[in-house]
Amino acid sequence: MQGSAVMLSAQGVWRYFGDFPALRDITFEIEAGACVALLGHNGAGKTTLLKLLARLAAPQKGTIAAPPLTDTGYLGHGLGLYEDLSAIENLRFWGELHGAAAEASTEWLKRVELDHVAAAPVRQFSRGMRQRVALGRAFQHFPKLLVLDEPFTGLDERSVKLLQEVLREALGRGSTIVLSSHQIPEVMALATRTLKLDRGRLV
Repeated sequence: MQGSAVMLSAQGVWRYFGDFPALRDITFEIEAGACVALLGHNGAGKTTLLKLLARLAAPQKGTIAAPPLTDTGYLGHGLGLYEDLSAIENLRFWGELHGAAAEASTEWLKRVELDHVAAAPVRQFSRGMRQRVALGRAFQHFPKLLVLDEPFTGLDERSVKLLQEVLREALGRGSTIVLSSHQIPEVMALATRTLKLDRGRLV
């Protein structure tokens, strides 16, 4: 990774919830093409930091330098799917917002093995199926940056292998990935670097 351009950086970042500092003086740089495992116990600040990197929130102190939203794919705990829309409608809606090619939604539903239920409303899906819809949504515009919060949660063994495959493909295209997970073996099979948070601080 030596000589790679910096894709993400944080400088002196603080984020508060009321008076509580969820992130405390966070500083780092992440090179383009890296796969970074963000580790830490529940409540360490991982989700808060990932939202900042995905530009879904802003620090109260310090600065974040990251690609624009159109170059970012994000998967969070809540998944953010529209329950009354079908799987294909969910992907097409977000694809248009992010400038994805018109055929990308169909291709990615096939890639996550949900093309057979493309027209079904998401409210009928299991948690694992919803997770795969959200993965397709995050990947379909081939973003430079992927920010994934616990992406392996709710996936069966086959889906875990599928996710690892598409992550490796993204790295092969030069994407930068930052992901958190409590499933350490799955993450460390991909990671080129780790960052660990403890009570809002990098350790």
